[in-house]
Amino acid sequence: MTQDDMKKAAALAALEYVGSGGVIGVGTGSTANHFVDALATIKGRIDGAVASSQATAERLKKCGIPVIDLNAAGGLKLYVDGADEATRHLHLLKGGGGALTREKIVAAASETFVCVADESKLVDVLGRFPLPVEVIPMARSYVAREIVKMGGEPVLRQGFTTDNGNVILDVHNLKILNPVELERMLNQITGTVTNGLFANRPADVLILGTGTGVRTLK
Repeated sequence: MTQDDMKKAAALAALEYVGSGGVIGVGTGSTANHFVDALATIKGRIDGAVASSQATAERLKKCGIPVIDLNAAGGLKLYVDGADEATRHLHLLKGGGGALTREKIVAAASETFVCVADESKLVDVLGRFPLPVEVIPMARSYVAREIVKMGGEPVLRQGFTTDNGNVILDVHNLKILNPVELERMLNQITGTVTNGLFANRPADVLILGTGTGVRTLK
């Protein structure tokens, strides 16, 4: 089984969490794309979807799934998204695709957050994958200096602007032993929009595609 096959298997398994009626939230990235494609096969069951990025919105439209604005949708029953890293505590590191702020908003507005990933994303300690921090452009240097004081090595993601018009600092060399605390600390730096730690609002379910089938952690 290739890594892509594992992602696809996890995305397919998430379909069982889709109820009938209502609007669901959909994340961004390669595994979330597999979920959109799978969702298209049962699109008559839902009223539409809230997208966490422009890219996902385009894919949903191509699949004939109505895209709903979160302000109009209100609270969501379900949010399905991938992750760059995940732990057994269901704490996640996300934002490799740069959609972390909108992903975090949709996750916060959802009753159940199902994370879909291949088995390579399961780690004991978060932080081998650089931690994205979305920053207001004028605060870039200030936020970077504050992160250096915390022991991180921030690198500006070159040539990238988020859907919100901001920049991303990818923070290297962090061993994230307390993700809940670090998430709060980073968010308190003035000029930070948010960071890619999903620990204060972790996943409720983690579906992992493995070489021997699908494994679910709750």
